[in-house]
Amino acid sequence: MSTDRRSGARPDLLDATAVRRRLHRRPEIGFLEIETADLAWSLLSDLGWRLRGGPDLVDVHDHPGLPGRDELDAAVQRAAARGVPAASVRRFRDGNTAFVAELPGDRPGPLVGLRVDMDALPIKESRSGGHHPAAQGFGSGIDGAMHACGHDGHVAIALRAAALLSDRRFPGTVRLLFQPAEEGVRGAAPMVAAGLADDVDVLLAVHLGFGTPDGCVAAATELYGTSKLRAEFTGIAAHASGAPEQGRSALLAAATAVLGLHALPRYARATTRVNVGTLHAPGAANIVNAHAVLDAEVRADGAAEHDDLERRARDVLHGAAAMHGVTVDIARTGWATSATTDGAILSRIEALAPNCGLRLLPPRPLRASDDATLFMRHVQERGGLAGYLLVGAGTYGPHHSPTFDLDESVLAPAADLLTALIRS
Repeated sequence: MSTDRRSGARPDLLDATAVRRRLHRRPEIGFLEIETADLAWSLLSDLGWRLRGGPDLVDVHDHPGLPGRDELDAAVQRAAARGVPAASVRRFRDGNTAFVAELPGDRPGPLVGLRVDMDALPIKESRSGGHHPAAQGFGSGIDGAMHACGHDGHVAIALRAAALLSDRRFPGTVRLLFQPAEEGVRGAAPMVAAGLADDVDVLLAVHLGFGTPDGCVAAATELYGTSKLRAEFTGIAAHASGAPEQGRSALLAAATAVLGLHALPRYARATTRVNVGTLHAPGAANIVNAHAVLDAEVRADGAAEHDDLERRARDVLHGAAAMHGVTVDIARTGWATSATTDGAILSRIEALAPNCGLRLLPPRPLRASDDATLFMRHVQERGGLAGYLLVGAGTYGPHHSPTFDLDESVLAPAADLLTALIRS
């Protein structure tokens, strides 16, 4: 079984808190979620769900947002050391952690897809005694990785819903879409490209927190489209004093690009964001630098504005390279689009939420990006319905911070609401 072989512990799927804590102890960042995927795979297999996964399902081998070879190999070694079976390690290695679980109901009906994001963040979790996971003994056991956005809770919610639905008393078919690498919006696109949403009639996604009051549920608005861009500048190295005119500085080109990107004009008709998150340029003070890499993002709440902003950002990168006589290669490492919840989904939530112990709020802005929107837009363009639910979880510390935590009492009601939506 896919649990901690050394302890023999196996969480009860109906106990979403226990499952969430198990996952919180073993955070894995995007495309490295071998142990997480294995745990969910094993538990769902025991419940009779049909499972599909591995490189034949979703091809990520040339994904520009894939971690490096050293990180991929380290994830394999870590999973094997934790007792993950060799078959699971082979299935999920090299970034192939996406999988789907499917179960038919007892009568005809729609195919309902539930997107489940699994990844953690490269953040060192607080070990302060005031931080609940640390105080209760379920803090991160992987140095430099942490579930700081609630994805451990999302998996726990999905697995509880799967256990409840295993009685098959619902119409149609349920497909759980276990997605890697939501952070950096990298994991959904290859799953959509693999056709995993082509036949979905209703697509649901859920996110905990983001300022939603505790015990409440709301449909999300203002899910921003975004593109993550990696620009690699290549110049010519030279002695910074003896022959500076012979060099072409990739670092100066990248620095020029940073300022140019942040100077891009905003839009009167849309909300936009631009950010450069990293700039790496190894070298020394007396060398004209020949190589620099920056990671940047653009966001907008309108599809047209997002596309235009990305085009302008690429123009800035190319212009900065030309200005300093260097070359630049640009890769889009991740992306998401804008999307909105359909009114029919809202009506169902309004009718069902009170019976699940959740209070319905009017639609509220997320003001962030999530590549669940790629699934949503894909389904909607084919005549289906989609909904993105925000569930208040009383977060203790901002998302993406070392002190992030959530109110676990909301996990079961969130799972019960998803279950009720699928049964209705």
